[in-house]
Amino acid sequence: MNLFYQPLLPEGVFHLDADESKHAVRVLRKNVGDVIRLIDGKGIFYDASITKADPAKCQFTITSQTAEAKNNYSIHIAISPTKNTDRIEWFVEKAVEIGVDKITLIACQKSERVHLKTERLERVAVSAMKQSLKATLPQINGIIKLNDVIRQSTEHEKFIAYVDQTNPDHLKNMITHDASYLVLIGPEGDFSETELTLALQYNFKKVSLGKSRLRTETAGMAACHILNLFNS
Repeated sequence: MNLFYQPLLPEGVFHLDADESKHAVRVLRKNVGDVIRLIDGKGIFYDASITKADPAKCQFTITSQTAEAKNNYSIHIAISPTKNTDRIEWFVEKAVEIGVDKITLIACQKSERVHLKTERLERVAVSAMKQSLKATLPQINGIIKLNDVIRQSTEHEKFIAYVDQTNPDHLKNMITHDASYLVLIGPEGDFSETELTLALQYNFKKVSLGKSRLRTETAGMAACHILNLFNS
């Protein structure tokens, strides 16, 4: 099944953009009367019939729509961007495929990168959403100071993944079903003691993601997978 993305469907825009139109008409050879399935990134699947098979502006009419099933939990991963942008893009792609509601990039004391445009990450997220047959595009926030994320967090269950071989509390043993979760993932040099102390003051729980020392993007992926698996 091919999904086509048009975020302005709720506003009454009934045509694909140039890239999506080219893919539908030139690559998939869709023609007038053919049925296509669309998503708006806001949780709705649409069935539509093509009315103009233009590779620059493919037009359609909506025939039906269905809401995506909602989870009883939400996952927010706040992660320090990696020095190599390919690695953080990989994390975004895989997290969206597995299931994540919000990704926030955080600036920590030991972060290797403090500036990163989110446009590319948003495109990666759209592609992953379509690939995994989802209709909801996760929210991606540009770089925010870790201290602000800690102080402004509203999730029910809040965790900080900290590299501490003496820490016996694995994330999988600290979560409860059907909650809103926030997990902080630090840079390669990990969080500082000051950052850890602040998080604990704001009721974050220090957790382990296993015995192995993980790269930043791997740690983010592990946390996302654990939370989804626990609630499946």
